[in-house]
Amino acid sequence: MIPPCILHEDEHLLVVNKPAGWNTHAPAPFAGEGIYDWLRHREPRWADLAILHRLDKETSGVLVFGKTPLANRSLTQQFEQRKVSKRYLLVSDRPPPQTELVVRSNIAREGERYTSLPTDAGGDPAETRFQLETQNPELKTWAITAEPLTGRTHQIRVHAAANGFPILGDTLYGGTPAGRVFLHAQKITINHPVTGEAVTYCAPANFAADARLSLRRALAGARTPTSEATLLCEGAAADVGVRAPREGLHDAATEPTTAFRLIHGSADGWPGWQVERLGDFLLSQSEAALTDAQSAQLAARLEQLKLRGAYHKHLDRLVRETKTVQASPQLVLGEPAPERFTVQENGLQFELSFTEGYSYGLFLDQRDNRRRLLTGHIAAGFPFTLHPSPFTVLNCFAYTCGFSVAAAKAGARATSLDLSKKYLEWGRRNFVLNGIDPAAHDFIYGDVFDWLRRLAKKGRAFDAVLLDPPTFSQSKESGVFRAEKDYGKLVTQALPLLKPDGILFASTNCATLTPEEFLATLEAMIQRAGRRIVLQHYVPQPPDFPITREEPAHLKTVWLRVS
Repeated sequence: MIPPCILHEDEHLLVVNKPAGWNTHAPAPFAGEGIYDWLRHREPRWADLAILHRLDKETSGVLVFGKTPLANRSLTQQFEQRKVSKRYLLVSDRPPPQTELVVRSNIAREGERYTSLPTDAGGDPAETRFQLETQNPELKTWAITAEPLTGRTHQIRVHAAANGFPILGDTLYGGTPAGRVFLHAQKITINHPVTGEAVTYCAPANFAADARLSLRRALAGARTPTSEATLLCEGAAADVGVRAPREGLHDAATEPTTAFRLIHGSADGWPGWQVERLGDFLLSQSEAALTDAQSAQLAARLEQLKLRGAYHKHLDRLVRETKTVQASPQLVLGEPAPERFTVQENGLQFELSFTEGYSYGLFLDQRDNRRRLLTGHIAAGFPFTLHPSPFTVLNCFAYTCGFSVAAAKAGARATSLDLSKKYLEWGRRNFVLNGIDPAAHDFIYGDVFDWLRRLAKKGRAFDAVLLDPPTFSQSKESGVFRAEKDYGKLVTQALPLLKPDGILFASTNCATLTPEEFLATLEAMIQRAGRRIVLQHYVPQPPDFPITREEPAHLKTVWLRVS
């Protein structure tokens, strides 16, 4: 399943249309993955991707990655010798001083931003050609193409602002606030590293589209990239209006993924509010009642995505004291959902329900990790095989058995362990939904710590052990479990069940446990058991759960091969 953001792929190149709001690469070790990181770890054939140029986080458009040393050498040389032609489209609500403009200056860093200096001052030389394309008198906006002849950081943004037409949405450089930075890399022309022929890759701008939805569209669904080396660039001067488009996400019957987060709190401009698409329905979640603005947003999403209804769930910190009916989401718009309905994720089907209380049946932030089990590929440089057969997986705290379904679909024999009979039965139904015989797998009801001891005494061992406990839980056998202080104990009891060179997956969404502390705990427990970490791949939450200063990461997951 190829993500919709892929424009073109051949043996040497991967060309993508990066959405606004996604970094080119991860800005820090435990920050969210950039599009480069996400792609490089997604498919074995993309493991050697190389970054040849970059786009700012809030800039959308065409990015070219190299797949082979030949491509990397060729394109690096072309960029250095300024043989690559790039064309951007920007929108400003202030007119340029003239129809055509060539800006030459030096650019230097000044704190978090860059500044334009005279050519005889410090900094690096930069040159940009601007040309007015269209003007919208009604909206008072100007669409302007920009061709950077050099490749300085923030070059187009700095030059536009310095000449009186800052980009709409680019508040860092004096632009009027908007839903996104209205800058798009619409076309790039290179000489193909093998044939030497000039090839052009293009992605027309669509500034009228909702940036949050465009980011999710880049992740969900599937498409077949063109096999042609040249893409025609039509509609170059895109609609620069601000009206909402009729933008959908394919037909649910053919879409490989119909469950993802649409609005992630402050990261998407809505502090304290989350909205998820779950098949034909929306689920809104917050600690308060819906505001008029939020209700309007839900109504717009229902229309855009052609969905059936929207629910709202009140997030209560005292959920354990709340009755099931009170904890369940309530219908606020459209038609009610069936008692049970299905969503698709990476081609798998999962049963959900809005009538079972606080949890509806699937944790969307683990989607990429379930895919790793489904595809048998953890990350670049982290080989993972489902052989020898049968590959055995122990899924602790299995909930509705999402990990188990992915592993079983790939050919593994799964053992699902959970304290809830209801959720294990739910898990069995998920197996059936995906054409998997539950009788060929094991479902164990009981306390995880108790069963880890019992399985160890029986001499059981697994090729992979998955640990995804709740932040807080309580059982009659083991008492209270708190992730920040008890995760080490959990790892200690799980390790005897992991075969030599087996794979340990560890996950937590405990807010008080930092990634550094989490990894240090795992390493200490593994060393104490006389074992060693051979390979490690840390995975933050997926891109539809954006990580920002205002909305820090909640999920910490890591895959380990343990000798």
